Amino acid sequence: MIQTIRNAWKIPELRNKLLFTIFALVIFRLGSAIPVPYINTDMLGEMIAANAGTIFDLLNTMSGSAFAHATLFALSIQPYINASIIIQLLTIAIPALERLQKEGGEEGKKKIQSITRYTTLGIGLMQGFGYYMLLKSYNLLASGGFWTGLVIVLSFTAGSVFLMWLGEQITEFGVGNGISIILFAGIISRIPTMLYDLYLGLSRFFKFPSMDFTGWEDKTIQAYKTSMVSPWVAILLLIGVLALVVFVVFISNAERKIPVQYAKRVVGRKVYGGQSSHIPMKVNMSGVLPIIFAQTIASLPATIGMFVPSSQTAGTGWNTFLTVFNTNSFLYAIVYFLLIVAFSYFYTSIQFNPIEVANNLKKNGGFIPGFRPGRPTAEFLAKVLSRLTMFGAIYLGIIAILPIITGNLTSYKAMAIGGTSVIIVVGVALETVKMLEAQMLMRHYKGFLE
Repeated sequence: MIQTIRNAWKIPELRNKLLFTIFALVIFRLGSAIPVPYINTDMLGEMIAANAGTIFDLLNTMSGSAFAHATLFALSIQPYINASIIIQLLTIAIPALERLQKEGGEEGKKKIQSITRYTTLGIGLMQGFGYYMLLKSYNLLASGGFWTGLVIVLSFTAGSVFLMWLGEQITEFGVGNGISIILFAGIISRIPTMLYDLYLGLSRFFKFPSMDFTGWEDKTIQAYKTSMVSPWVAILLLIGVLALVVFVVFISNAERKIPVQYAKRVVGRKVYGGQSSHIPMKVNMSGVLPIIFAQTIASLPATIGMFVPSSQTAGTGWNTFLTVFNTNSFLYAIVYFLLIVAFSYFYTSIQFNPIEVANNLKKNGGFIPGFRPGRPTAEFLAKVLSRLTMFGAIYLGIIAILPIITGNLTSYKAMAIGGTSVIIVVGVALETVKMLEAQMLMRHYKGFLE
């Protein structure tokens, strides 16, 4: 990965793309430090810390700690993700949108993108209002009134819409998918805090003395020396994290190669075709998107609960409902797992159409050895695709819910979002590196031909 970035840096055009991406991420981090007025951020941070492992901690991680500090980018890119889910589902349900996507060409894509943007604005307003109601129910507002609420809601919404625009600019002028890059940067920025939370969780679970990070002074170094953390525990944790990363990388790069043979054609005195090729079918064809979208849908009950002030009062119906759908509960884990499987099949069906691939092979004189062109080939490809998708979906689901199960069995709640973060970070990093390699390869051949 480092070598790929170094090689890309030597190419002026790619260097400009990398610099643009870095500049955009700097803007993202600066915006994550700009507080929205009229909010008591100190009390909000204490509330988020007291609800570690819940939906609040999850939203805080996805936003790069902006949620806990009520900054301009507190909503992060969640409204855009929600809007994308809604529009893509409606594209299947509404024939007019489906025709616009398939037959509209470039103009149709622009219209769907415009609809997604307006939907993002509407969802941003709703989530901003929900966040405002949450702050109000916890008495975290420095002042009340209509204008205070209007400023807070509009600030959150404007920040979310700006991030959507920034992500689109990264996609067009930078490197990789802009939305994924922003999500990646938000999670990465939380690594120091997550490591500290991990240590505190282990300290509580194994009865180790906790570390005081109130001041970065000599007493911190002394805490390291006097702590009774077992070296074997640290080694096992390190091995576990590295094994998880290696496993994610292995599955992300794993693929099934379907052999394809092209028939020979004689045109005049020339012979065309006759060569062998293959169709690469990745085990995890949908990438990291099922995790992100399933996470958003599974957290909807808790998001809706933000609109209801009584949800924060113990013993009420809404409070009980949100407790059942807490991000640490087994019910949430089951719903989360099923949604990951469903979205894996959904995105795989969008990306790979067995009938279309079989028809293209037939038109070009290609066939899969042992299967007749046309319908038999499409059925074989659909069967292979179904098996690969099932394995990839189960793999994503198990890694995503394993930290939740571990947290419930060990009472170590800090692990509740670890697996998801690893999958997102590794997946986005691999996809970005592949895009860089593809662009470098394209420019290499272009320079050779010129």
